[in-house]
Amino acid sequence: MRRKSAALLLALMMMQPAWALTLDQARQSGLVGETLSGYLAARAGDSETQALVQRINAGRQQQYQRLAEQNNLSTADIASIAGQKLVSRAAVGEYVRGINGQWLRKEAPGTP
Repeated sequence: MRRKSAALLLALMMMQPAWALTLDQARQSGLVGETLSGYLAARAGDSETQALVQRINAGRQQQYQRLAEQNNLSTADIASIAGQKLVSRAAVGEYVRGINGQWLRKEAPGTP
């Protein structure tokens, strides 16, 4: 019984709370946006959004570093390449930060 309780407690501690903000939710609601730097940026100042951005960017930085080492490039080069792809792949309605630093909401092609 004690072993099952410990395993359940460990599983519960490792699970993300159901009410925690997800990246998709944050993108769709406009709380965050992609940037050409390859990192996510918060558009809202609440602590939950800030924590999400920090967690996502820490993971991205690790991945960029790994890819940079494998390809004999700088982490900044990898991040820039990723940023261009992330911005171009953002879904309609999501926000991206343009080269001028302004937030733009992606629209469907051909939308005035």
